[in-house]
Amino acid sequence: MSLEPQSAQLLTSEGLDQLLKALRRGGYRTVGPTVREGVIAYEDIDSVEHLPRGWTEEQSGGHYRLRRREDDALFGYAVGPHSWKAFLHPPRQRLWRARGDGDTVQIERESPDRQPLALIGVRACELQAVAIQDKVLLGGAYGDPHYRARRADTFIVAVNCTVAGGTCFCVSMDCGPNVATGFDLALTELAAAGLPAFVLQSGTPAGRKVLEEIPHRPATESEIAAARARVQQTAQHMGRQMPVESLPQLLLRNLEHPRWREVADRCLACGNCTMVCPTCFCTTVEDSSDLSGQETSRTQRWDSCFAVDFAYLHGGSVRQSARARYRQWMTHKLATWHLQFGSSGCVGCGRCITWCPVGIDITEEVNAIRASDPG
Repeated sequence: MSLEPQSAQLLTSEGLDQLLKALRRGGYRTVGPTVREGVIAYEDIDSVEHLPRGWTEEQSGGHYRLRRREDDALFGYAVGPHSWKAFLHPPRQRLWRARGDGDTVQIERESPDRQPLALIGVRACELQAVAIQDKVLLGGAYGDPHYRARRADTFIVAVNCTVAGGTCFCVSMDCGPNVATGFDLALTELAAAGLPAFVLQSGTPAGRKVLEEIPHRPATESEIAAARARVQQTAQHMGRQMPVESLPQLLLRNLEHPRWREVADRCLACGNCTMVCPTCFCTTVEDSSDLSGQETSRTQRWDSCFAVDFAYLHGGSVRQSARARYRQWMTHKLATWHLQFGSSGCVGCGRCITWCPVGIDITEEVNAIRASDPG
């Protein structure tokens, strides 16, 4: 996002509250960050009082803790364990159900959820993740109708990052911390005494229409400069770096590197990294029936390439070892994803590092392979 003086506006926390109310009046379900069970999670919110005012996070490999800030910033954190994928591509989605009545069976396809979603506080890396999911789930001849319905009615209020998490590396992936496209409204929170204020820009006609309903004023040059400086400072304080030069080629010529076995000795194959990743899209289906045998249904649910059964073909799994499964995940994410979808499957959010129980660090693994690569 380029903060241009002629279009940048200033919004107070009261104005942000009015924004939430305007979206709810428009029929949107408003979802945003809030503190729950020791993390910053995405939940239904209806006022700024639900936002994580004055909270930030400590993140490192296998470590996440909330702590208090010295100010009342509403978005003074990086990212928590949840991603917006949970709302656009839910963990469980019923596809159809069938009911038996004597000699007849009625099959009812599940209708897509048509309630519009307003996502509040979407970061630059998360916008990139949504764009990647769009390629996967909307592209080609077999798009997901449930995902398509949710995306068609999504209003996005993005937030430029003013805090870098301990495991963030979005700058390396060219995915942040400054939002560029894909938003209706974008905010940059200013560090000022008293209540938070935001430099705001609109990105779509829908965003400009909502902006007309809430109190705001033109931002001053000093406010715009302060917003730019905060984002630039964030870019200079990333917690990690990913060496991306010729990365797909590096990984694909090192499929038998000893590092895969070393990381497998630590990996629990729990699948946490795939569950928290905002771009992983793998699913399976399961069928169930009631006790009477009169009704059955099919449900799509998230799956993980770390599960043995995920790669099951007739006769057994084609990736039986943790070594093979970790290699599949990392080479797909950073190498073969380029061949499938024209981009990396990683946006540098760092969640896979933070939420790995043993602190496996994807950037460390790439650096270790690069350090001993003869090519």
